[in-house]
Amino acid sequence: MATTSEYGVLGLRELDFTLDRFPPAPDLAGLVERHWLVSWELPPRRTASITLLPQPCVNLVFDQGRLAVAGVGRERFTYAYQGTGRVFGVKFRPGAFLPFLGRPLVEITGAVLPAEQLWGSAASALATRLTATVGVDGLIALAEEFLRVRRTPDDPQVELVGRIVAAMLHDRSVSRVDDITERFGLTARTLQRLFQRYVGVSPKWVLRRYRLHEAAAALAREQHRPWADVAADLGYFDQSHFIRDFTAAIGLTPGAYAQACRANRAPVSA
Repeated sequence: MATTSEYGVLGLRELDFTLDRFPPAPDLAGLVERHWLVSWELPPRRTASITLLPQPCVNLVFDQGRLAVAGVGRERFTYAYQGTGRVFGVKFRPGAFLPFLGRPLVEITGAVLPAEQLWGSAASALATRLTATVGVDGLIALAEEFLRVRRTPDDPQVELVGRIVAAMLHDRSVSRVDDITERFGLTARTLQRLFQRYVGVSPKWVLRRYRLHEAAAALAREQHRPWADVAADLGYFDQSHFIRDFTAAIGLTPGAYAQACRANRAPVSA
């Protein structure tokens, strides 16, 4: 079952890039959500950018010959690009990077680390091989080979975190952290510690982020739909609470964001 959504790109625009997603090999599917490849080819002297609202996942990212580990990002960010290029990544399931990191994920939340800091010269060698690889099948094969060598024995806590975040993503009856503690028989303190160690952010943050992803996608898709209806559908019954959460994450109020999407332009940060 999916543990992350496919939302996160903000705004509504004519796409000048291609985003492709690829499933992992079955033996890695408990740890890797998917592989992804963004590619573009722009006319000379033209530049473009994309704004993203991160998911509660670690990504292994290969960009411009460099391999990096991106911890869970709390804030939206903008990536600028030009010419012809591509970025390849491995998106880990929430909680599933701890077997590779070996220490609490909260230590790399908001950070982007050169992969050499974790794996030394082996990461440099992988980056060299990725640079020389043209097709996406080859990129995936190299990344998966690298991960297989470094995976550790199965950790039942990774599977537990996966079930918890899947419930957060898919089950509309889960609207509060208390719903999670009751369903999974955990104390609030145990759940908090579990997420700090395995995910890097709090369970409340994950639940809110999934709902805000859906809200932004709905407002971009249905720009004339009242934002209060979107908020209610996602379990926000306090409109002022929704406005605060949405504005803090997206940079615009719900109404302003929908208006920007109606104008078919990317929203600007507040």
